[in-house]
Amino acid sequence: MALTKDVVCKMMVDPETAPAKTEYKGKTYYFCAPGCKVAFEKDPEKYLKAEGEDAHTGSHHHGH
Repeated sequence: MALTKDVVCKMMVDPETAPAKTEYKGKTYYFCAPGCKVAFEKDPEKYLKAEGEDAHTGSHHHGH
């Protein structure tokens, strides 16, 4: 079974045994601990932005 990354703490987790998971925008995210799930659910975009930042460094400022 392929491991997936906990987007909050960056640990690799096994979806089969992950202690916490949540769905966001149709995608399932797995976490190493319930605390990571809680943090993600409070501010999912913050963690997803951090994930994609390597590709577009500096372009995450949108003029709101």
